Amino acid sequence: MSIRNFSVFPALADSVFSDRFNRIDRLFSQLTGDAPVSVAPSYDIRRLDNNRYALTVSVPGWKEHELEIETTGGQLVISGKKEEKSETGDEAGAWIHRGISRADFRLSYVVPEHVKVTSAKLAEGILSVELYQEIPESEKPRKIAIEHSTAEIEHQS
Repeated sequence: MSIRNFSVFPALADSVFSDRFNRIDRLFSQLTGDAPVSVAPSYDIRRLDNNRYALTVSVPGWKEHELEIETTGGQLVISGKKEEKSETGDEAGAWIHRGISRADFRLSYVVPEHVKVTSAKLAEGILSVELYQEIPESEKPRKIAIEHSTAEIEHQS
């Protein structure tokens, strides 16, 4: 099972480190002939407007009942667990090559406070999760007016 943590609002340093790790992983995979370590699905995060975000996860071959989405303590967790198929099933001898990852996965995203999942749908191998950040009035930025003082200072000689 692959477990990867991602910030919904990643810092530049995180993406640079992740890219370097992926390059090193691919290099060693080419040298050894092994599959790359990373089996977590690819994902995109888009800002739709000031309060709405869209998380898109590539999960080809997965069905709705094999995927789970939950939010807990500032974490959005998306996991996939493939249902077990018997080796004597219809598909057992049909495959010549299977390049699409079948490994169970668990993606964990750090989400800011007050972010809620508003919808999730699976279509054509793409899991789309919509997020909404509702900031309470008490926590929104407020402008504070500065009073202009008209007091005069007297100078005595």
